[in-house]
Amino acid sequence: MNYISTRGTAPELGFEDVLLTGLARDGGLYVPAAWPDLSAGDIKAFASLPYHAVATRVMAPFADGIAPDAFADIVRTTYDGFDHHSVAPLRQLGPNEWLLELFHGPTLAFKDVAMQLLARLFEHVLARRSQRLTIVGATSGDTGAAAIEAFRDRAGIDVVILHPLDRVSEVQRRQMTTVTAANVHNIAVRGTFDDCQALLKMMFNDIAFRDEIALSAVNSINWARVLPQAVYYLTAAAALGAPDRPVAFCVPTGNFGDVYAGYVAAAMGLPVARLVVATNRNDILHRFFQTGEYRVDEVHATQSPSMDIQVASNFERLLFDLVGRDGAAVSALMRDLSAAGGFAVDAARLANTRARFDSGRADEAETTAMIGRVHAETGLLLDPHTAVGLAAARDRAPDDTPVVVLGTAHPAKFPDAVEKATGRRPDLPARLADLYDRAERYDVLPNDLAAIQAHIRGLVGGKA
Repeated sequence: MNYISTRGTAPELGFEDVLLTGLARDGGLYVPAAWPDLSAGDIKAFASLPYHAVATRVMAPFADGIAPDAFADIVRTTYDGFDHHSVAPLRQLGPNEWLLELFHGPTLAFKDVAMQLLARLFEHVLARRSQRLTIVGATSGDTGAAAIEAFRDRAGIDVVILHPLDRVSEVQRRQMTTVTAANVHNIAVRGTFDDCQALLKMMFNDIAFRDEIALSAVNSINWARVLPQAVYYLTAAAALGAPDRPVAFCVPTGNFGDVYAGYVAAAMGLPVARLVVATNRNDILHRFFQTGEYRVDEVHATQSPSMDIQVASNFERLLFDLVGRDGAAVSALMRDLSAAGGFAVDAARLANTRARFDSGRADEAETTAMIGRVHAETGLLLDPHTAVGLAAARDRAPDDTPVVVLGTAHPAKFPDAVEKATGRRPDLPARLADLYDRAERYDVLPNDLAAIQAHIRGLVGGKA
């Protein structure tokens, strides 16, 4: 399978090159040139297969550059390391309401589902090619911790993670900054996540710097980060009766990667009743799906910091299909976003995308109330991101259709928010019980491209 850039001018690449490249050289994001099909029989069979077997079957057509036996082994060993035998179990909350628990990986967040696999794929391909890479990532909290845990001590790879200073939870920060592996480097940027993400894209667009340090990406701009997330949509839907009955999903999201993975599953043939995009106060995605206008606003700090984003990188992948896979049209929209702070799509295109997507928004008070309400009703503790998703699901989900809310993080990652809402402070798992006692290691830098590039050169210079 070949991959094409959303901006239309970068060369087509195979899976391994897309994996190692991350962002396309024309500034676009790679997507498959065509979608493979899953039959109704395939989907129905997933209900009786272990998670790793479903993952191998779903992802193999996208990863045809890797030997099938090697790929199957990589996938199996990835998910053997999760705390729950189902990897992504479903928990019923009501007659038509389900929670998909995606926090049973090593860093207690949904990012582990993809990142643990990504690290093994990188190591496999780099070893065969005798190459070395520098991975630079930007995080609003969970991506960085997942990347550091997945890539720590792996041969041939340095990992540099940018996070916004004082804009992640203490648990999220400590999961990144207490790792002592020599190949792990943390930078706290004086700015927002959008600033960190913009710096990352500028580094990729600086071709000389990119080549100098052999730069690659683990953010969801990398196609291989999005692909594994499509699997849990398929396992959840199959468990609830797909393809014989459609299932709706409600996804708390900031960067649009997790909900775009649901779009990928639908493009492969999964009958999805609706994908509900759930946002917090930083609601650029909600505003788009309601009005057709995508316009940047101020980034507000909230109790759900992984969603404190205004520029959702993966939204470009959806736009690419929305404009008929016209790379020039996407480039024009991205120029408008950069120059004027936004763009709008016409009524016909908005209606087309709303046939599959809807959206909802929960502010801080609504998020706290939902955490408290669910605890009072069920005894269950929710993290604030999942609570945003559940609030949107109860407001926007289709009637009489099973709705699955993606539980994106363990409540112990956000203990202050949970305690405020419920009076209970969630405990970390035993393996992380001493997290608050571990020494931290990170550098604080300004929101300045030259300063950060110079710092990264000092960390990895001469290795690539």
